[in-house]
Amino acid sequence: MKGLILSGGAGTRLRPITHTSAKQLVPVANKPILFYGIEDMVEAGIEQIGIVVGETAPEIEAAVGDGSRFGAEITYIPQDAPRGLAHCVLIARDFLGDEDFVVYLGDNMLQQRLHGLVEAFEAARAADPDHVAAQLLLAHVEDPRQSGVAVLGPDGEVVQLIEKPEDPPSDLAIAGVYLFGPRVHDAVRAISPSARGELEITDAIQWLVDQGLRVRHEILQGWWIDTGKKDPLLESNRLVLDTITARIEGSIDEESSIEGRVVIEPGAEIVRSTVRGPTIIGERTRVVDSYIGPYTSVASDCEIVDSELEHSVLLDRSRVISAGRVTDSLIGRDAEVVRSEAAPHATRVMLGDHSRVELA
Repeated sequence: MKGLILSGGAGTRLRPITHTSAKQLVPVANKPILFYGIEDMVEAGIEQIGIVVGETAPEIEAAVGDGSRFGAEITYIPQDAPRGLAHCVLIARDFLGDEDFVVYLGDNMLQQRLHGLVEAFEAARAADPDHVAAQLLLAHVEDPRQSGVAVLGPDGEVVQLIEKPEDPPSDLAIAGVYLFGPRVHDAVRAISPSARGELEITDAIQWLVDQGLRVRHEILQGWWIDTGKKDPLLESNRLVLDTITARIEGSIDEESSIEGRVVIEPGAEIVRSTVRGPTIIGERTRVVDSYIGPYTSVASDCEIVDSELEHSVLLDRSRVISAGRVTDSLIGRDAEVVRSEAAPHATRVMLGDHSRVELA
């Protein structure tokens, strides 16, 4: 079985962070989101992985490389513009061949691992290869209007798929993972672009159903988060940090306090500060006269002085200096949050497009 990870989107909902960084490389617990999907595939025995890339291709290729660090062989598949999930399958035809494969959305985070899903699909395909064409992971959600939605028939089988319906006929959303046999290649060639100009994967799956083929499904166990916005990304960070094991490899002076499950990476320095876990402090980061509260991930080469941080994600080389209390925040690479002592006292900001600041 092969893997296909979709990483071609522009990440407009995470701007301004994604003006200069691929959304799939924004870190959760100090690891790029994309890496979780690659590692999950390798753990499931999938070592040949195609990554569909768009305008951020150079950055993704530089971060992932040839895949050897993950125990995988990576093939990059360029997409000239976002044209829909089914279009990604269409342009990946040469890479996929006639093998079964998994499609994984590169900006999604799943608690449930792929291994069991892959085993179930392989068993079903082995038992009935001419009839079983696909398998979906479905999740009950409060608002399915922003997702592909599945409708089950009286026998519990998938009978209808609808992309982002205004009036959803069910609360079952497709949770970012699809498993396919080779008949899906016929489907993506048979469908036409939707009203929004994209080849929808839901239309391709509906084509399979209409041909009398079986689309299996499983109901998601655990959480599923689309990290395309700040708050869901922070929630993913919280959930992953809840699973970490304490590890101290940096330096901590005698006046500092480390409480709970905390990771201090090599070269990091904690000086006259309190760090309360679950929290990760990245390599060569300095924390001085500060408090780092739970559910905070601080990347490498950052500087935090005379400040309080909680439930936040800081990217590489960011600086937070005399900033008071900062919470529920996403701070980009090389960004600075500082308190000015100049009179008159006022809030002074320099913000890029699509930025947001909340003042208390």
